[in-house]
Formats: sequence, C-alpha cells, structure tokens
Amino acid sequence: MAANSSGGARGSPLDDGFGDDLVSDWYIYETAEPAVPQDNTFPSAIPDCDPTISPRLYHACMAPISLAVLLGLSLLVKRRRLRRGCWNGVPGLLSPANFLEEEGNRGLVAAVFGILFSSLCVLVLDRDPLPLVPNSSQHSREYWKILALLYYPAFYCPLAACATVGHRAGYLVGCLLSWCHCVVHIWQKVDCPQSPKIYRYYSTLSYVPIILCLVVLSLWYPALLIRSFTGHDETLDKEVSGRGYYKKYLRAVLSKRPRKGSPSKLEESLLHRVRAYLCSYIYAPEEGFQLPLKLILSLTTSVVAVYQVALLLLVAFVPTIQIVRAGMTKDVVVLLVQFGLVPSENPGMPGDMEKELSTVKHYLWSLEVCYVCSLVLCCLLTMAMLLRTLVMHRSNLKALYQGAVLDVFYKAHILRPSRQAIVCWMSFASFQTAFACLGLLIQQVIFFICSAAFTFLVVIPLQSGTSTHLFRLVQNMWPFWLTLVGAVLAQNLAAHSQFLEHHPLRKELTNRRALYIVTYLLFPVNVLVGVLAGVWRMLISALYNAVHFCQLDISLLNRGVETFDPGYHAYCHYLKTEVSQSHPVMRAFCLLLLQPPRPRGTPEPRPGDVEEGIQLMQSTKAPSGGGRLRQSRARWWLAYTLLNNPSLLACRKNAL
Repeated sequence: MAANSSGGARGSPLDDGFGDDLVSDWYIYETAEPAVPQDNTFPSAIPDCDPTISPRLYHACMAPISLAVLLGLSLLVKRRRLRRGCWNGVPGLLSPANFLEEEGNRGLVAAVFGILFSSLCVLVLDRDPLPLVPNSSQHSREYWKILALLYYPAFYCPLAACATVGHRAGYLVGCLLSWCHCVVHIWQKVDCPQSPKIYRYYSTLSYVPIILCLVVLSLWYPALLIRSFTGHDETLDKEVSGRGYYKKYLRAVLSKRPRKGSPSKLEESLLHRVRAYLCSYIYAPEEGFQLPLKLILSLTTSVVAVYQVALLLLVAFVPTIQIVRAGMTKDVVVLLVQFGLVPSENPGMPGDMEKELSTVKHYLWSLEVCYVCSLVLCCLLTMAMLLRTLVMHRSNLKALYQGAVLDVFYKAHILRPSRQAIVCWMSFASFQTAFACLGLLIQQVIFFICSAAFTFLVVIPLQSGTSTHLFRLVQNMWPFWLTLVGAVLAQNLAAHSQFLEHHPLRKELTNRRALYIVTYLLFPVNVLVGVLAGVWRMLISALYNAVHFCQLDISLLNRGVETFDPGYHAYCHYLKTEVSQSHPVMRAFCLLLLQPPRPRGTPEPRPGDVEEGIQLMQSTKAPSGGGRLRQSRARWWLAYTLLNNPSLLACRKNAL
C-alpha cells in the first residue's frame, strides 16, 4: 500500500520541476526572511499569573469582615443628632466623612477616596469587574460592572468610617483593616508583577496609587490610636466639631489691620510681573483659612485620574510603536517608498533599502518622542490648572464669606440651599475628576497632532535638507504674505501718525477724509487678514478650552449662557451650598450662642448642639431667661455678623 502510494506520487504531475516551484513559492514568506524575535513586552508573550491570595478569596474574606465592622461600629454611635428622642436611640449607618465640617482627618478621607477611584479605574479593563463572580460572560460583564460601582464604595467604607466614630475601638479596627488591605495588595503584586493585560507591568503600575493610599492609612490609624492614649487629642463627644478652625478664622478676620507703607508702584519690573504670575498658580496656605473637604477630595481624585489616564495612554502606544519599529522590514519600506511616504534616491532599485529602512525607523522614533513629550506637557498643564483652581477657590470663598456676591457671579444670587444646589454639591468632586480625565485626553490628541505635524513638516526636512510641500507653499506665496504684512504695518503707521492727533490730555481723530479713503481701498486686503485672524481665533479658542477644560471655576461659554456649561453650573451651586452651610463666621456665632456665661461645672456643649445653634438663627421665639446682659450680648454679635456678611440678611428676613 505504501508502494502504491509512492508510485502514485511518482506518477503525479508534481514529479517535474513545476511541483517544486509551487511548493517553494507557497512557503516563500516562511523561508525568505529570518524569523523576527518576539518582544517580551508584547502582551501575548506573558502567561496568566494566579497569585497565592486570589482576588476572589481576598474579597470573599474581607467583604464579610467589612460588613461586620460597620455593624459593630454602628453600635457605638446613636442617632441623636437632631433631637434626643430621634429613632429612640436605634443604631444607624455610619457616615464615612463629615463633608461640611472643617476639622477632622481630612488626609485620611482623601486617601480612601483615592483608593476608591483607583479601584474603579482598574475594574473598567478587568475581565472580572466583580471579583466575587469570576469568569463572567461577555453578555453579563456590563451588568457586573454596574454592580461593582456600588460594591466598591461599600467595600472601602469602613476604612473611613473607623475614624469618623472618634473612638479608640474604631482606631484599632482601622489599623487592622488598613494593614490587611495593604499587606494583601502588596503580596499580590510581588507574587504576580506581570500580567498580559495591555502591557506587562500595567497592572502593577495601576495599583501604585492604591498601595500608596493604603500605606498612608496604615500609618495614620496607628498615629490616631497612639494620640488617643497619650491624651493630646480631646474626644469628639466632648468637643464641638470645627470649633478650633472657626475661632482661628474669626481671630484672623478681626486681627487684620490696614497696611501702612509706601503706595504701590505704577510701573513694576518685568521680573516682578512674571514672579507674580507664577505665584498665582501656586497655592500657599493662608493663616486662618483652609479649603473645604470637598475641594481636597476633588483635587486628590483628579490627581489620581491624571495618573491613571496618562499611564493608560503611555502603555497603549509606546510599546506598540517600539514593536513596530523593531519588526520593520525592507518589504514594508518598499511599499512606503512606492506610496511616496518615504523619500528615496533610487526608487526604481528596491534591492538596496538600508538607508530607507533607517529613515523609516527614525520616523517612528520621532513619532514616539512626539507622543511622550506631548503627554508630559499635557500632564504638567493639567496639574498647573488644578493648582490654579485651588487659588481661585480660595478667593471665591473668601469673597462670598464677605458677602461680595457680584465679585464671583455676574449677577446677584441668594446663597441658600436648594434642590439643585444639593445635587450639584453632591456631584462636584465627581465632576471635577471626570473633567480632568476628559481634559487630559483632549489635550493629548491636540498636542500630539500639533507636535507630529511640526516635526514632520519643519524639523525633519530641515535636518535632511529637503523641501516639503509646506516650504514650497510658503515659498510660492511670498508675495501674498508680503502684501498682508505690508497692509497691516501701513495701517498701524498711518493710524499712529496721520489719523490720530495727540494732545497733552486726550487723543482725537484727524484727517477723516483720508481715513475714509484708506478704509475703502484696503477693504479687500482686510478681508484676507480677517481670514487669517479667524483661523487664529479658532486655534487659540481650541487650545484655551482644551487647557482650561479641567477648571470648573471658569466657564468656557460667554456670560449670559454660562448656565449651559454643566461644570461651571455645578461649581456655582456648590459654592452656594458650601457658603450657606459652612460659613466660619456663622459657625463661630452659633458657638457663641451655645456658650453663655455659666457657673462652674456645667457640661460642655455636645457636637449635635451645633445644628441646634444654627436653628437658633432662624427661630422666631424670644430667648427665655438669662437677663438683659445675655440678650444684649447675643444681639450685638448678631448685628456684627450681619454687617460683615450681608448675604445672611436675606435668610434672617425670610425667618422673620
């Protein structure tokens, strides 16, 4: 049977040279070029790694523990903030942070928000968005992502709630939780530092903010626990929350004196102007003032968002372009030469392509440099804009604290809470984070296109000494450009010397007939100048809006239509809620009302009494008892507060 098959093979038409040629032609691409060595950075070259403590096991153990911690800590807190009989002392849910209070563990809450946002960024690209449900199908994966948006906030809630309780048991549990989370995350990344997702080290680099924030929590909770035992920190049940800050702010406001000195110079040096402009982008702490907690959280999550987006943009492009550059062959270069994308001295001789191959690799390297430089520039600009927002937030808040509403808004606003203001206050930090992500993406696209165009149209032709279509266009149109420049210079010189009469105290128009004639004659030329000005206006508007996209304190639209800008609209309502509910002078005034002269041994006011003092601002009942001295003192402080903050006068009138 083997003989027959071999005989049949001998008698087949493949016996002659045609068969050998056909076989050799069929496998020409496997034998002609040597195999390109596989790059280790390519994701498929990295096998899947299963850590010792899998994410499913980690969440299956820590989720019940977190739930038990929440239930245990809730037993330490009674819901008696509005009145003593509220809910009959039934334990309620713990608040992760007191967002409207000005004192507390602000850095700890910011670290928890950094962990939460980084976890949400990681789950977007994971195959299993909900670790408790592994190997989910493509159809159900989107549903698990929606459920994960609710799971992760509840999972990390005890890390912040342990500090809100203000009890030693809460600090101890916070230490244990933060240590467990930190050790597990570090163990997983040490066990499996590489992954086949996008880039070999992308998974490890994306977890860097989570690990850093967990390290901060692991150090913060032991410090709180030690401080509670040493007695340097008063417990929250004996101290009104925020009392220290309100006293400092009021002391700083009352201690300000007008500066006596020489009048400001009319002409300042250029160095001083540049220094003042750079200092306007640097937030320096000011005595007696601190930013609200919401602003700190928005800045923290925005910085984490910039890091995560920049990392994703970097690992998605740079390793790929490096693989393409390393695997570039002469066959691809011949194709690029035929299309005219690569210059060649001998386009008809495709056999010698060494110089063209090096040129293509140089082009790809230049493209990679443009991408990295534009990404670095975008990150620096976004960080500068975020620092600038802190300076603007402080100036706006101080102006609203003083009642200068028109210095912040273009029309008068009543600073009182409303349904829309509460919704905007709740979503302000989320809006700031999302706008920072989108702003970085838009900037990267614009600056990469501009840098690549400048490199390939100007820099590379100058290096090689060749002329491109851009240079030829500029060279052929030099009479047109000369005409436009001459027309603009002639109009400026004529306006300065012929059409403007200089008087010692004023300036007037002169030679009006000549002015009318020149205006009519230069109308066609000015149309062409207007076209160039329109192009410049479009470019500068796009660049300005892209750079300032992450700033919510300014509107990208004109006045009158600012309400159509969702970011600025949310910021304005956020300011209304923040100022109406957390005004330092108003809080200090309420503390004064809660601290009348008492005999010795009277207990200190409770934290819940602050809200009772705020309600006293809108009460219509006359104060009972205390004598005329106490009543006069309270009325004097009320008059002083209303004079220094007229925005509270509207609330007072509505109450009356």
